[in-house]
Amino acid sequence: MTTLQDDLSDVHPGRAKIEIALALALTVPGFVVRFTHPDISHPLEAFLFGLAIVGAAFMLSWAAEAAQLDISAGLAIAILALIAVLPEYAVDFVFAKKGGESFAQTGAACLPLDGGTESPCHLALANMTGANRLLIGVGWTMVIFIAYFRLKKRDRLVKTPNGRWEGVRLDREHSIEIGYLAIATIYSLTLPLKHSVTLVDAAILIGIFVAYSIRVSRAPAEEPHLVGPARYIGTFGTVPRRITVGAIAVFAAVVILLFAEHFAEALVLSGEALGVSEFLLVQWVAPLASEAPELLIAGLYAWRLNTSAGLGTLVSSKVNQWTLLVGTLPIVFSFAAGGLHGLPLDTVQREELFLTAAQSFFAVAVISSLTMSLREALFLFALFWGQFILGGIVPEQYHGIERVAVGIVYLVLGVWVLVSDRFNFPQLARDAFRAPYDELAREREADALAEAARRQV
Repeated sequence: MTTLQDDLSDVHPGRAKIEIALALALTVPGFVVRFTHPDISHPLEAFLFGLAIVGAAFMLSWAAEAAQLDISAGLAIAILALIAVLPEYAVDFVFAKKGGESFAQTGAACLPLDGGTESPCHLALANMTGANRLLIGVGWTMVIFIAYFRLKKRDRLVKTPNGRWEGVRLDREHSIEIGYLAIATIYSLTLPLKHSVTLVDAAILIGIFVAYSIRVSRAPAEEPHLVGPARYIGTFGTVPRRITVGAIAVFAAVVILLFAEHFAEALVLSGEALGVSEFLLVQWVAPLASEAPELLIAGLYAWRLNTSAGLGTLVSSKVNQWTLLVGTLPIVFSFAAGGLHGLPLDTVQREELFLTAAQSFFAVAVISSLTMSLREALFLFALFWGQFILGGIVPEQYHGIERVAVGIVYLVLGVWVLVSDRFNFPQLARDAFRAPYDELAREREADALAEAARRQV
């Protein structure tokens, strides 16, 4: 574990400047395509706009990290929660808006209006379900794998009496994220039983996010752990730092707002041009662009063995996606549709929602003990990629059975883990919703001392 002073003393300005310059360079082709309208193919257009969004997402993440030095803990949490998922929100909102416009003109069929063959209503949920599953199946497990590799290389693996690595342990404060994620996950399991995600669902999910934000806003100020260019920006004086952070954030937000819709449209038209499912492109390619910076930062935390921060960041992001993102989609849809209509769900969308909610259920069950072992990470990783591969192998008429079957496996495994760890629930619930922060912090300080003593041994 490193301190803020350690972070700011171990800075490589030359490397940081190169990384910032590369992020800026990624946005340049997007500006060229956006304002000169060259005659290029839709796949290339989608690629260039996607690169611009990746560059902007990196800049947003650096600005958000550095901003923690200048704003209170509560305000930081509220702002960072929104900034971290802004690229994904922008793309999802494009599809939700187009879905609402289509619904207003074509009714419940929600037919495509701007090319492509896939309903824009379906595409809004495709991006959301893909991003949520990617975050757990790749992001959470990546932190565990990197930590295991680094600890094993340094001969610092702490093993349990049965000879297995104890895994990555979250600080006790992260019980709060887990508690609210559990509530959102339980509610999300009801969505596949409906024919639309309604404004009532939106109110409940956003209400969970608001309650979560209020709870974490009471956290005392803490030293942030900065990585990459954010560490370099953190060495600036107060005024130059604030100006730099503001300029980077504004520029990145402008890039995302300028290119998100064009990226979404080009991605859909690419599917049509290449004969590839538009749904799959939106479900997996679009989230890769928006999630890449966050996954990289979590990976850097894990590489530096700040594992609680790495995994905790991704758990917090999952709370944001599963509450605020899902909750705002029907609002954008109904506004564009000009009524109080919910975002329609057909059979495929209900199956996708069930699979995504079931994966979340298993992940919450695993992390409810505040630890994730290598074996648990391997289960999550294997199930994610197994389902992904099965989706490409199984004949199309059996896709529904495949999605539901994998979802049931997630649920069964989740129930098994919960029953095995049932005695942890009262403490987790108290820590998540009632325990004062100073009590939770004392546990972390004790763990830090124990870790320091263990390293000396």
